[in-house]
This record gives sequence, structure tokens and C-alpha cells, in this order.
Amino acid sequence: HQTGRKTPKFPFYSPSPLPSAFKNSPANSSSVLSTPLRFLKIPFPPPSPRKHIKALLARRHGSVKPNEATIPEGSECEIVRLDKNFGFSKNFSCNYEIMEEVGRGHFGYTCSATGKNGSLKGQDVAVKVIPNLRMTTAISIEDVRREVKILRALTGHKNLVQFYDAYEDEDNVYVVMELCDGGELLDQILSRGGKYEEKDAKVIMVQILSVVAYCHFQGVVHRDLKPENFLFTSKDEHSFLKAIDFGLSDYVKPDERLNDIVGSAYYVAPEVLHRSYGTEADMWSIGVIAYILLCGSRPFWSRMESGIFRAVLKADPSFDEAPWPSLSADSVDFVKRLLNKDYRKRITAAQALCHPWLAGHHDVKIPLDMIMYKLVKAYICSSSLRKAALGALA
Repeated sequence: HQTGRKTPKFPFYSPSPLPSAFKNSPANSSSVLSTPLRFLKIPFPPPSPRKHIKALLARRHGSVKPNEATIPEGSECEIVRLDKNFGFSKNFSCNYEIMEEVGRGHFGYTCSATGKNGSLKGQDVAVKVIPNLRMTTAISIEDVRREVKILRALTGHKNLVQFYDAYEDEDNVYVVMELCDGGELLDQILSRGGKYEEKDAKVIMVQILSVVAYCHFQGVVHRDLKPENFLFTSKDEHSFLKAIDFGLSDYVKPDERLNDIVGSAYYVAPEVLHRSYGTEADMWSIGVIAYILLCGSRPFWSRMESGIFRAVLKADPSFDEAPWPSLSADSVDFVKRLLNKDYRKRITAAQALCHPWLAGHHDVKIPLDMIMYKLVKAYICSSSLRKAALGALA
């Protein structure tokens, strides 16, 4: 540690979202420790992804005038109007009364509200308000459209925030969802002194893996999994954990690779920085969460985003310091399998639920793994001779 620099009580805190475009990032705070030199095997220059991230974020959430966007590079210098008509219901104020603000993000804020009519009359709900003035690019508009589409499609899982409806008017888009007033998983970690006991961490991980396996089975990658994006339904000790904030989520096919860099710096996977990733990126983020739950510190950290990215790409997380030596070998193996830098060797959500560390500690019905689709597709594309050989081995 640098001389005179105060060590934070919870060194995993101060998450730094990539969409901040490196302005006023909590990761730049002097209270966050730099990556220990023992994590770095050899000196290396800052990684190139930083430049690409800033360019991509500028395009996604550009500072162009409202209702305008520039033609992509290479086209004639014209201005096109942005279509901010989503086709959502128009009568939000007739159905809900906005109460107090409960949270604020990069592109909007969330309020509690009360239903005034229909099946939700008298019921408290959460309303995500996205101002039209914040939607300054075609990409940001498509993000909102896709988020609502995904929330409509992902229904019925107990660890997924319930979506009710979406509305729009001339000023805002309103996404109405279940109100979870039990606080963030991050708050629970802090209230427990910075980490969970191993048996309690298992309960949390089962719920996270269950909902992520469900999303992946539906072809959805979340892309921003972190403790702040999991809420407890109530203050009750045994309340359910719910995944929220699908604003950066996207559809991805089993053999498809995404290339836009989104997420939160401390939880971003190596392949995201290399701009070629799929659902495996979510599993890396879960590995970071698991590491934090069990030991109370981040596996990759630095004062600057560039340092975080260097560590993610090059450094190995430490399992030598307390409390790791006192934890079970299965827990260490579980986290290591999630934090494998080679996404092809990283375990899936369904495989993680079957890992010895969790097997026998839950009654979750394991969903069909995405890997099965890849195997089936590979079989279909195989030659007749290969199919015969595979059939003989089956």
C-alpha cells in the first residue's frame, strides 16, 4: 500500500460502471487500493480496450442534440431525426401516482409508485423513468426498446423482477415493475462486515445462478451482473433475491459473439475487453461476485479503469490470503472455474449449479444448458460418417 493512503474498510466497494466514460468514476477515488504487484507476473503496457471503450460509449450515449443523430462515418454529413415512439401505452398518469425516488442510474431514475386502477390498484410498484432528453443516439433508443422487449419475454422466474407494463409520454418512458424494498445485495454484504459465511454465500449463489441459467436458456445475456443489480424482495431474512436492470442486456445465439463493450469495470470479462463474447461473460461476473461474497475483496482492482482492465486481462486472483485457506476446497475450485480467463473452459450457469460446492444444497430444477444447443448444432452439421461414429459411441 502507498504510504499515507488509508485502506478502505471494504476494499471491494466503489464499483465503476463503464458507461461513465471514465468521468467522475468511483474507481478513480484515492481510497481504492491499487492492484498488488504480486498479482502482476511481468510489466505490461496499458491495454488497448480503454480507447475502444471510450469510442464505443461515445457512440452509444453520445452528446448529440436531442432528437438528432449523425450518420455513421463514411456517409454524407446529414442529420436524421431519431424515432422515439415506442408504441407503449400513453396513460401512465391515469394508472399510477409517482411517490418518492428510490434510486438513480446513468440514464434515468427509479421511483416508487402506487397503482390507481386495474389489478394493481393500491399496490406499490417500482417505476423506472427514462427521460427522452437522455436518449440522444439511435443506440440508446434501441437499448430502451430492447430492455422492455426482454422484460416482457422473461417472466415466471422467482428470482427475476416482475415486469408489469411500459408507458410513454412526450417527456419520458416509464417501465413499471415489482417493488423490491429489501435493499441491494451490496448492502447486505456491507451489513455482514464485508463478506458472507460460506453456507450463506451458497444460498445467494444458487439464486443468482438459477435466474442467470434461466436467462441464458432464453438466449439473453445480462451484461451487467453485480451486487447492486440484485435486490431482496423484503427485509425478511429469508426473502428472495431478484435480478434487476436489464438496460444493457441483449439477445445472443449460442454460436454468436457480441462486440460492444458494456458493463461495470470490476465485473467485466476478459473477452468483453477483446470485443468478442457471449453468455460466458455473465459467468465471469458471477465469479467476481462469488469471490467478493466469500472473502470481502475484489479479485481485480485498481485506482484507475486502465489498471482494472490490465488486471482482468493479465493478473490472477489471489487465493492465498485469509480467509481462503480456511474455506473449503470446493468453494475455491468453484470460483476458479468461474474466473477462468478462457471462456471456452469457464463453467456455465447450469454446470455451476451442479458443482460439488452447491450440489445437494438446493432443490433448483437445473434448466437445459445452452451447451446442449451447441452440441446438437455441431451434430447436425457433422458429416454422415461422423454422425455414425457419434451414434456408435452414444
